[in-house]
Order: sequence, then structure tokens, then C-alpha cells
Amino acid sequence: MAASGAASAETTLRLVEVITSPARTETLKQIVAGFEEAHPDTKVEIISLPWGEAFQKFATMVSAGDLPDVVEMPDTWLSLYANNGLLESLEPYLADWENASDMTDRALELGRDIDDTAYMLPYGLYLRALFYNKELLAEAGVDAPPATLEEFRAASEAISALPGKSGYCMRGGPGGLNGWMMAGATMAGDNTFFNEDGTSTMDSEGWVKGLEWYINLYKDGLAPKDSVNWGFNEIVAGFYSGTCAFLDQDPDALIAIAERMSEDQYGVISMPKGPDGKAFTTIGYAGWSMMSASENKDLAWDLIATLEGPEGNIAWNKTIGALPVLKSAEKDEFYSAPAFKGWFDQLDDENVVPTVMPTYLEEFAYFKDSLAIASGQKALLGEITPQELASEWAAYLTKAQQKHLAK
Repeated sequence: MAASGAASAETTLRLVEVITSPARTETLKQIVAGFEEAHPDTKVEIISLPWGEAFQKFATMVSAGDLPDVVEMPDTWLSLYANNGLLESLEPYLADWENASDMTDRALELGRDIDDTAYMLPYGLYLRALFYNKELLAEAGVDAPPATLEEFRAASEAISALPGKSGYCMRGGPGGLNGWMMAGATMAGDNTFFNEDGTSTMDSEGWVKGLEWYINLYKDGLAPKDSVNWGFNEIVAGFYSGTCAFLDQDPDALIAIAERMSEDQYGVISMPKGPDGKAFTTIGYAGWSMMSASENKDLAWDLIATLEGPEGNIAWNKTIGALPVLKSAEKDEFYSAPAFKGWFDQLDDENVVPTVMPTYLEEFAYFKDSLAIASGQKALLGEITPQELASEWAAYLTKAQQKHLAK
């Protein structure tokens, strides 16, 4: 917009962040300050939406035509905004970007999830890997961390035989769906959630076996009794306190664990593989998108490139606890720590299949945050059978998927 008087013309870019915390916002401001220094006639207005209300608040902005230039885009929103023509393709910009070749193949693949077009450039990956307590494994006589579900079960049995110890830090409460999904898909050897007609695969024989395997970890005393209610904070504390020896989590759990355990006390490895030699490990991601209504697209791209470039991306991911999307990040001293090798190994292993849950379904949020917790806890406590659990989840997801297909 034009400034009054003799001052030079100044452009304002608007950037909306939606997964917010004080530390994230502060880091974002620092990266943006570098952009503004390189573009003296441009200012960036950062609009921070609290995550709990972000979806509705951003939807209200869009419906009112109050569109920013750049928006932080969670994986769960990408389909909605890309399919409605609200996001600009970043392909022309990527073609000329000096750092495009530094982006990992996985990151580019995820950013091109809609119509094989980069409507979003992921900034970080939330990928599950397996933490293990070296001291507890040694005490229980377990020679090596588990590479398969069978070995995981056997190791958990050995550790649970120690007084006051359990094998697995199970997340039976909020946010626990990932564990169920990984067990089901890994035992089934397939992460296809739906058949072509929209019916859910979750009540198929392989998936039911996986859910039953997961339930039996709890039923047979290989997870703490109160873990039926555990969320993120409880499972991480259960691990670093030495209550349980195994924890599946994203790199953000490292922030608390590395403060309380030394590198010789724990390790991080690939998730255990199933009967067919594959592991299906849940992955989430978020990134930066450009709104197609932006009147300053080249500048908006320059801002995204600053956020995504080596300096910005690595600083950002160190703050938020996600895996960076640049190959060069693996050389950064921070990411060369032994703990990160488990995640990078998974990204390079063709037998580890990063699995995106069907977050595109409008009904998925309720399924993940309400239905799956309630019925999952019933199954863990023996109030319903694994088959009944699978049938309930399959019926719900089938209805949601067929509604989605009908659109």
C-alpha cells in the first residue's frame, strides 16, 4: 500500500500462524525480522490464532474475504483449502528455488498431496519412532532393542517382570489414536484405510489382529495400569522416570526427555516391523501456503523461501520439536545427536511406510478426539472385544468416507 508524503512505498504482507505458542511466535518474529531486513520496503504483519480456535477463526477470515498472503497450513486443512481454489500452486517458484534440491523427497511428496501439486511446502514432520530405555533393557536381560512386533512383545514381558516396571508407555487417553493405527496397519501389512466403495478396512482380519495385539499389551500387564488414561505428558514422564521402557513418540518428546536423561540412558530406533517385514508409522506435518488472492505473490514466495531456507527452517524446527525437511539439516550439530538417527533412518527405510491418517474427513476430528478414546478405553478394560471395537470404528469411518466420496 502507498505511504503518504515523501516516504517510499511500503508493502505489507500478512502472515497467519495457527499452531501457536509463545516460543513459536518469538522464533517466527526473529525469522521474519531477517526477511524484513533483506526487503527494506516490506513489512510483515503476523496474525497469531490460538490453535484450539484456529480452524474456526481462519475459516471466518476466509469467508469474510479477509485473506492473508501466507498461512501456516496443517496437514488436516490442506485438502479443504486447496480443493476450494484458495491456495496458489508453488510449483513455478520451486522450479527456480535454489534450495528445492535440498528438500527431502518425503516432504515434497506430502506437500503435493492434492493433485500432485505443491499447494503447501512442509516445514516439519511429526513422525513416530521408538524410544527405549537402555538400562531397563539390560536389567531385564534383553540383548537388543526390538526390531519386530514379536520382539517388542517379548521384551515388554521381560521388563514387566521387574518389580514396579512396565514394558510400554501406552497412551490410552487423549491423542492415543496413533498407537492403535500403527498396530492395526503393521499387523495387517497394509495402511489402506478404505476400499474403493468407501467401506473401511478396519474390521478386516489383519486390522482386528493388530488391535487385539495392542489390547493384549494392556490386558496382560505390559503397560502401567493407569496408562488407560494417559496423554502426552504422562507417557513422556512415564518414560523418563523409568516407569516403562518403551515409548512411541514424535521428536517433540525429546525436549523433555533430553533434559532428564543422558544419551547413554536411552536410544531411538525405527518402529517395530510386522509379520511381512514392514512398519506403518504415523506421520503428521504442517507447512506454509500462499493464498491465491495475494496481490504480492513474488514477495509472499520470498517470505516462504526465508522460512523454509536452511537458516529459517532449522531454527524453527529446533523450537517446535519437528523433523526438518531439508537434507542439509542432518549435518547440523543439533540433529547429528544419536537420538535423531532413529527418525532419519525411518525416512530412508523403504520398509517403513510413513502413514497419514484420513484427516481429510470432516468427521475425523470427532473420531480421533472423542469416539476413539472412549471405545478404545472400553476395549482395553475388556468391556468390548477387539472385533466389536473394529466394527464400531469401521462403521463410523465407512459412513464418513462414503459421504466424502459422494461430494
